[in-house]
Amino acid sequence: MRRLIMLMALASTPSLAFAQQSDVAPQPQTDVAQATQSGAIASATSPDGQIKVELSLNGEGRAGYAVTRAGRPVITESHMGFLLTDAPQLLRNFRLVSSSTSDHDDTWQQPWGEWKSIRNHYRQLTATFEEKTSLKRRITVEFRIFNDGVGFRYLFPDQPNLKTVNIAEELTQFAVAQDGKAWWAPAFESNREEYLNENTAISGIGTGQTPLTMVLADGTHLSIHEAALVDYSGMNVARSTGTQLKAVLTPSSTGAKVSRLAPFSTPWRTLLITGDAPSLYHASKIILNLNEPNKLGDVSWFKPMKYAGIWWGMHLDTQSWNSGPKHGATTAYAKKMIDFAAANNMSGLLVEGWNVGWDGDWFATGWDFSFTKPYPDFDIREVAAYGKSKGVMLIGHHETSANIANYEAQMGAAFDLDKSLGIHAVKTGYVSDAGGVQARGPDGKIRFEWHEGQVMSRHHLKVVTEAAKRQVAINAHEPIKDTGLRRTYPNWISREGQRGMEYNAWGVPKNPPKWESEIFFGRMLGGPFDFTPGVVSLKGRGDTDILSTLAKQLALYLVIYSPVQMAADLPENYEKEPVALDFIRRVPVDWDDTRVLGGAVGDSVVVARLAKGTRDWWVGGVTDENARDLAVPLAFLPKGQRFTAEIWRDGPTASFGAKGHDMVKETRTVTAADTLTLRAAPGGGFALKLSPARRK
Repeated sequence: MRRLIMLMALASTPSLAFAQQSDVAPQPQTDVAQATQSGAIASATSPDGQIKVELSLNGEGRAGYAVTRAGRPVITESHMGFLLTDAPQLLRNFRLVSSSTSDHDDTWQQPWGEWKSIRNHYRQLTATFEEKTSLKRRITVEFRIFNDGVGFRYLFPDQPNLKTVNIAEELTQFAVAQDGKAWWAPAFESNREEYLNENTAISGIGTGQTPLTMVLADGTHLSIHEAALVDYSGMNVARSTGTQLKAVLTPSSTGAKVSRLAPFSTPWRTLLITGDAPSLYHASKIILNLNEPNKLGDVSWFKPMKYAGIWWGMHLDTQSWNSGPKHGATTAYAKKMIDFAAANNMSGLLVEGWNVGWDGDWFATGWDFSFTKPYPDFDIREVAAYGKSKGVMLIGHHETSANIANYEAQMGAAFDLDKSLGIHAVKTGYVSDAGGVQARGPDGKIRFEWHEGQVMSRHHLKVVTEAAKRQVAINAHEPIKDTGLRRTYPNWISREGQRGMEYNAWGVPKNPPKWESEIFFGRMLGGPFDFTPGVVSLKGRGDTDILSTLAKQLALYLVIYSPVQMAADLPENYEKEPVALDFIRRVPVDWDDTRVLGGAVGDSVVVARLAKGTRDWWVGGVTDENARDLAVPLAFLPKGQRFTAEIWRDGPTASFGAKGHDMVKETRTVTAADTLTLRAAPGGGFALKLSPARRK
């Protein structure tokens, strides 16, 4: 317990820990006089020599960087700096004080995840700049160059002329070398992160959220995001001119978008750079590698799981969160759902609408929510005990309406209740319009903040660390973006942060057939997504069609990764689709390895995952509105062995919508030398289980 308390204390200033420690031995420093003939003042390459970063100073003393891959420009000269609210900008009149390079190579293991082991191999380039003016303020820029991307951040040292850093805007540029295609969701709109992608030229980008994925004219795949977003404002990306992009920080109610005491470091700005789409997904390990190691120690109390929920009925409007005749969270119905979960290998039950506060105008107010008091028709202790007797854990639900002032006042008691009931996972929610977060300022007054501002960056880590003290894991909805902090806080198990399955219930509009193959190479580069698949009825509110086939609903358990996977539909609908239910009952949720076998952004994806502690591979493939023959090369299987392939695929008449239920289940024998070619119907897909064949 003493160790855990110390860890929590450290968690309150994690960026400071970044700024004060180094895990690599630097090589001898160089001076500005040693600039290369090309005009670069310092440079370094990735371990394989393919990606190169060059730093520069122009005639105005503006520090810049450029990135090439295989000798071809990816990011041309892009400037770095800051605009401050209470001091001159940090942008011009710099000189290089020193630079150094160092190498790092180790491997670490995730307690759960897409890959059991992750290699962290990079070359680091560190450069310190000082103003030539009388202020002589200093700033250090640290680059980590991987074989498939780059991360860089700023470090503000302790210095007499910059004690408190009040950032009006971060002036980081990303001058993309070529035009091409871009997939981006608009930023600063009312519905937070939950927008369909705009598909434009890179030169047509407006202001987008990250991850922001591009394919340059020469085929280079590039994704801009960030890692280790701690006590800082979330970064968006806007086009300035041509294909030049720039950072735009999320606003704050106080004027300064970020206010920090030096010394501290910013989040990492990340560039995933690959030759094709499948490699882009593998490059997302960079996001994890740029975060600090596990601060929590043993988190074996959290088990990856499938779960059922009192949830889909609310979105269909056949049940309600609020009290009354349609109230879903009753003791009797919860027990019925526990029986369903227990019978179908689901070890969790999410119960929404269990707590007082849903009556009246709860949206964007949230003051009436209690996180310890259930409605009279829901006996939480009885339900938790019943679930425990059946091997099904209750999953808590804390909808805050983004009123973090009310939530933080009750949070300790709420997690204490969860601990007492054996609840090890809680879904949090922050439903409100963008800019509608209610937070209590230092003066005690309520201020309105943004979901990805500095205030919410601090809040989410407070939730995660307080929950960890009670052995509770957090699945955040309407969250701050995922930047790999699950490595440091592995009880931060999943989150939403894009349009999930509920949009297929509402139809405003429904998610298009291409959606999953877009977000796999976009939103999913950030981390796990609680997408809530498995709607086997293929029906939304008012008996409207979902734009998917049944086989695709199964494939989503493999394509959209999360260590908590919901069987989102109602029990009566699963009873009508026993083959699909059998798949959901059997599919794992935790993996030792992941391979992306093929795909293109917005068109299709085929991914294989090795089930934790087994020799069984599971493969999922999805397509957009176009039917496709998708190749499944099996070279990843052990050579010389025969495998049994169980296949769930679209039938001959299948298509998204009314014809979506046509699905074929078949079995074949395969080896590593085989390539399966499977037909995916419009809006369709397939799923496979590959297990070692039994000897006769």
